[in-house]
Order: sequence, then structure tokens, then C-alpha cells
Amino acid sequence: MNTTTVTRTVDLKKGGDGAGLQPGYFARRDVWDWLFALFLVAGAAWAFVQYSHAMNGYEKAILVGCVPSMIWLGWFWRPLRLLSVVVALLSLTAIWLYQTPEGADLARADQAFLLKYFLSSQSAILWMSLLFFMSTAFYWIGLLTRAGEAFESLGSKMAWVAVTLALVGTMVRWYESHQIGPDIGHIPVSNLYEVFILFCWMTTAFYLYYEDRYRTRAMGAFSMLVVSAAVGFLLWYTVVREAHEIQPLVPALQSWWMKVHVPANFVGYGTFAIAAMLAFAYLVKQAAGEMRWYKLAPLFLLGVALCLEPLVFSRNALEQGGGFWFMYFGFSAFIIGGILMGRRRIAEKLPSFEVLDDVMYKAIAVGFAFFTIATILGALWAAEAWGGYWSWDPKETWALIVWLNYAAWLHMRLMKGLRGTVAAWWALVGLAITTFAFLGVNMFLSGLHSYGEL
Repeated sequence: MNTTTVTRTVDLKKGGDGAGLQPGYFARRDVWDWLFALFLVAGAAWAFVQYSHAMNGYEKAILVGCVPSMIWLGWFWRPLRLLSVVVALLSLTAIWLYQTPEGADLARADQAFLLKYFLSSQSAILWMSLLFFMSTAFYWIGLLTRAGEAFESLGSKMAWVAVTLALVGTMVRWYESHQIGPDIGHIPVSNLYEVFILFCWMTTAFYLYYEDRYRTRAMGAFSMLVVSAAVGFLLWYTVVREAHEIQPLVPALQSWWMKVHVPANFVGYGTFAIAAMLAFAYLVKQAAGEMRWYKLAPLFLLGVALCLEPLVFSRNALEQGGGFWFMYFGFSAFIIGGILMGRRRIAEKLPSFEVLDDVMYKAIAVGFAFFTIATILGALWAAEAWGGYWSWDPKETWALIVWLNYAAWLHMRLMKGLRGTVAAWWALVGLAITTFAFLGVNMFLSGLHSYGEL
């Protein structure tokens, strides 16, 4: 390197004259970025013209605010551009198929071929469930076989399609709710059925970002396990409670705060779940050379306990679906035991400890930020609904426990350099605490937030 080159490099690093050659943020956008932005602006304008009569002022503001947010997300992570376009086109196709000369007719969900088998909300969500199971299976086949890359790639593609159908199902369900009656329509994040769908696609989307960012699909086998567990609960809840039926909102949920509080909460739940599953992967990789079974027992027991939390929380769950839950328990124990038995082969395919630790940290950091926002929004909602920001309701108390748990984790990470085994165990136990705050409080404790039951 000659003297001129060295000087040029120093100028660039210091932000001198050479730094002006760096293109700005907007200058780096290509034609597809701008077409995506135009598509979102046009789509939002059409939605405003078409559905503004069903929106209040807050909902119109949310629609307007979503446009720059979605544009930035699509520019930040480009796979979201195609996802957004496909979801929009499929959702509009479903809405079009519902139309008759007399107006929208929900009976066409059983008459039109595409609606009946693919695009009605329930059909799309059932396909989502199947594809999440298949995605998880292919990720594990990829992790355990020699032809792993091809199977993992297939698992990743199925995860993308499942996310697409989950979003289509959500958007179409939103439309369907408005066709039932003027006071029925609402964004589908109001009950356990709807928020489990939200959890499944949001958790998967965050995982797919980390998969793309770190250029490894080996984490998918563990990350998708928690999604498949949620799908298993969703299917049971659908059969036992007929939870897919759209119901009117209870009075306390008839608020625009729900539209921002619940999604922010589930960013936290989803990323905390990813962190816990990667913590599990970390501990499995660490245990690859361990021969003493009693040292693996705590990991096995904690894994099974996490799978059993919904059953422990409610006698109704056992009474109404005992056979399902015992099968669920046995299958969970079999999977966790199999993972520990095959830990050596699995450890060879997993990313390095450094990558697992880094993704675990970043997932918790993102989740903590959104969970903090959700908690603040929840306090504002409580002030509007009940006249006070905080009432030490069981849900509020456990939300605070979750927040303190991850605040302490991040503090120890940033201030004390928390890494490795302790961080992984802590993240895994954190999922048990979070699951109780999410499900257990509603089922096991009474309070102002007890809107769902098993």
C-alpha cells in the first residue's frame, strides 16, 4: 500500500473529503426499494378510501403511521418486501372472492374453491399449522442427516410460506369479523386463539431474520420447536373451545390501545422464546461430551416442564383434553430425550458458542425493548379503562417480574460480562417465567386481565 492509499484510507475513516464519496441513505435505494414504497403508499391510500368509514381517528392514525414503518422495515430487511406484496395480493384475492352482487357473503367460504381450501381465514391458518410442523421436521432432518443443507433450505422455505399464510389468515379474519356485524369487527389479537397465531408468525419471522443475518439454518431446528409447540396448543384449543369462531370484543378490549399494546407484547414473547430455545441449543452443544446422565437430568426436566405448563395451569385443560395432553407430554419427553441422546451429532452441526450466545443476547435485547414499550402502553390503557396506571393486578405483577428478570439479565450481560452456561440457563428459566405471565395468570389467577380460559 503506497502513501497516497494510506492517506486516502485515513481521510475516509476520519470523515474528511473522501467521506463525501459515501452515498447517503436514500441514494443507496434501488428501483425496487422505491417501487415497494410506492406500493405501500398506494395500498394505504386505497385502504383509507375503501375502509375509512369503519375506522376511528386512532385507527386512521395507525394506518398512516404504518406506511413509513413498513417502508423502513422493507428497506432494512429486503425479504419483507416480497412478503408484504404477496400477503396483500392474497388477502385482496380472498376479499374479492367473498363478493357477490348483493355484497360480501361469508357463506362463500364453503362455496368458492380457493376460499374453502386455501384463503378463508380458517383454511389459511390450518395450512399455516401444517407447514410449521413440516418446517420443524425438515429443519431437524437437516440437522441430523448428511444431506442437511437441502432439508434445512426446504424447512426455511416452508417457514416463509407458513408466515405468509398466517398473515393472510389474520388479514382475512379481520375482514370477516367486519362482515358479521358493525360492532363485531376488530383486529384479531383479542383472545388466545388469535394471539397464538400472532406468536407463531412473529416468532418465526424474527428467527428467519437471524437465520439470514448469521447465514446459518442450523438454529432453525431449535427455534421452530417452540413454534410447533404453540401450534399444537392452538389446534387443541380450536377443537375443544371452537376458538376459531369470531366473537365480539368484551368492553374492556374495545380500545385502540389493544392494537398497539398486544403486538408489542408479542415481539417480546417471541424473541424471549427464541433466546430460550437457542439457550437450550447452547446447553445441548455444551453437553456433547458429557457422559453422566444425572448431569443432563435438569435440562431434560426443565424442557418437559416448559411443555407441560398449559396443562399444569388448568384443571379444565386436563378434563377436556386429557388424552391429547398426555400424548403431548409423551411426545415432548420423547423429543427432548432424543435431542439429549443425539447431542453429539447435533453439536457438530450447530453454530459456534459465540454465535448462539450473540443471537440469544440480541433476541433478549430486542424483546426487552418491545416488552418495555408494551408495559408502558398497558399502563396508559389501564388508566383509560380503569382509572389508574397500575393496580397490582396479577397480570401486571407478573409482567413486572418478567421485565425485572430480563432487565437483570441484560444488566449482568452489559455490566458484568455474563456469558455462557449461566446466561443460557437463565434465558431458559426466563421462558418458564414468561409463559406463566402469558398463560398461567389468565388460567390460574383471577384478575382484571382474565379474558381467556383453557
